[in-house]
Amino acid sequence: MDFRDQADLDASQVEDAGAGGGGGGGLSGFPGGMIVGGGGIVSLIVLVLVVVLNNVGSGAEPAQRRPPSNLSEQCQTGKDADQSERCRVVGVVNSIQDYWKTEVSGYRPAKTVLYSGRVRTGCGSASSAAGPFYCPGDQRVYLDLSFFDTLQRDFGAEGGPFAQAYVIAHEYGHHVQKLLGALDGGSSVAVELQADCYAGVWARNAYETGFYDQPFTATEISEALDAAAAVGDDRIQRRGTGRIDPESFTHGSSAQRVNAFRRGYEKGAPTDCAGADAAG
Repeated sequence: MDFRDQADLDASQVEDAGAGGGGGGGLSGFPGGMIVGGGGIVSLIVLVLVVVLNNVGSGAEPAQRRPPSNLSEQCQTGKDADQSERCRVVGVVNSIQDYWKTEVSGYRPAKTVLYSGRVRTGCGSASSAAGPFYCPGDQRVYLDLSFFDTLQRDFGAEGGPFAQAYVIAHEYGHHVQKLLGALDGGSSVAVELQADCYAGVWARNAYETGFYDQPFTATEISEALDAAAAVGDDRIQRRGTGRIDPESFTHGSSAQRVNAFRRGYEKGAPTDCAGADAAG
């Protein structure tokens, strides 16, 4: 997933909030009815909380306060995005939003906030245990980069740069839904699968945004499919409790999530992600 060296990055679309600042508590800080990590990976919380609780009293040091980075100085071109994880996030966000600007009339950019540990949002306070999420209250995507290590270590995903891109694209799928009025009503599974489908649509069209030096390879797409499978409700429940309860699914099974992304990628148009059709 190489960026075009001379591609101009717009770092204003990503904010680095640093670590150890603001917020407190975890999920309880979110108002009822709000999409909590409504993006991509909120169901990960079941297993993440198990991991967190198992580490209580282990003597692990709390996250150290880290000052925010000046992304506007660090992330200026595609070459920077190939050399820095934070700049790669900037490049991915730029490409995603450039694509959706062409597809959604009156598209309003949404900022991604990078944080570590905990953060205050328009939906309340959140901890890293929430995983990546989109907050409709302030129309921002929130991302703790340590999540990607967790995805590999605790969920068995292969990882890789395109797995990260898939997660970010899924969250921006929720922003598109917000702008189109599609977040209200309907089942959470249908909403999440449509966001997975939107992520696939962007992947199919990303090269046309001018940020990448070539279309994504089959290997890169497989990273996204593997990540989608890793965060299926059935797989997470099995790892967390040893049982699967389809009635409690919030994001869809591994197969449904893979099929939703694949449908978007193969069809390549947002209209192919409508309603129940999103799962393929």
